[in-house]
Amino acid sequence: MKTVNFKGLFTAALFALAIHSATAQTTPQAASDNPGNYDQGFRLGFGLSGGYVFEDPFGAAVGADARLQYDLSKRNSITLTTGYTHLFLDGDRDDLGFIPVKAGFKGFIFGDSFYVQGEVGAAIPVTADYNETSLILAPSIGYATEHIDFSVRYEYYDKFRDVNNNKGVGQLALRIAYGFRL
Repeated sequence: MKTVNFKGLFTAALFALAIHSATAQTTPQAASDNPGNYDQGFRLGFGLSGGYVFEDPFGAAVGADARLQYDLSKRNSITLTTGYTHLFLDGDRDDLGFIPVKAGFKGFIFGDSFYVQGEVGAAIPVTADYNETSLILAPSIGYATEHIDFSVRYEYYDKFRDVNNNKGVGQLALRIAYGFRL
């Protein structure tokens, strides 16, 4: 059986967010970070992701998404993401397909390109063998330019079941996206 240290991943995500918050509290605010001097607005991005699911009988995962992002300042944004994710199963069982709906917060650290993001939402199954909507918890780290966004994301689904019928399935995914200002 595959295992993952959930506490370690969660602690790392919280640590990255704490570093970002501490930096934001101790660094003098630049004029470009002030919402009054920053051109706030929406961005739209379309992404593709591929990942590895840690619990048996799942194997690989693929997905596509659309993300609406509202820039609160140069370094902080709120996000709303939806799309389709497909988890492949080994053996005779049907694969698991679902529509994720997530809201999140993105904070840029180490300049204007590297960021940490946390999302929470629901995974709505669309395949016949699954009928229970799951909570999604998804911390990620990434690198973004004006149009391209690369990120590594861990997603945890609390209601999906592993091979032993235990609740809780997690995946590690790589996402590449193209985005633009609306």
